Amino acid sequence: MHLDDRELLDLFRDGSTKELAFTAIIKKYQEKLYWHIRKMVISHEDTNDMLQNVFIKVWKGLENFREDSQLYTWLYRIATNECLTFLEQQKRKATLSLGDEENGLSNTIKADKNFDGNQLEWKLQLAIQKLPERQRLVFNLRYYDEMPYEKMSKILETSEGALKASYHHAAKKIEQYILNS
Repeated sequence: MHLDDRELLDLFRDGSTKELAFTAIIKKYQEKLYWHIRKMVISHEDTNDMLQNVFIKVWKGLENFREDSQLYTWLYRIATNECLTFLEQQKRKATLSLGDEENGLSNTIKADKNFDGNQLEWKLQLAIQKLPERQRLVFNLRYYDEMPYEKMSKILETSEGALKASYHHAAKKIEQYILNS
């Protein structure tokens, strides 16, 4: 049974099929949302916790979803806001300087049993973690998810021009990091 978003929303709004529809929405989007969140917070455990929070918010808010945007866009916006809130809380909890926090994210990557500092993919991941949160988010959406600026603009509620500039700056910083490491 493969239903489009419109059909899933209709089923969700019907009391007798609400749970079935929600389960189908989770199955359809959980992997994409997991990797979107994971690229921002790195830790598998934190990602799972946040994904659960995202779906709790979706359950509570789906009844009032006005469909001004696509369901996928709305879900990504919720996940993105969860990431930004989580990262902001992590910053406040830690009495570390920004440099120490970046090192913390880098150390999380380096602690991975598959880490090999000579591989380009690892260097790329370390470089991405050095970016400011917003640039990291824009870079991940564009580079990994190949998301068009137009869709990103709706999710992040900002102009396409600002997103293009942010991506350009992020790419330049990553390039410098990789060349100098």
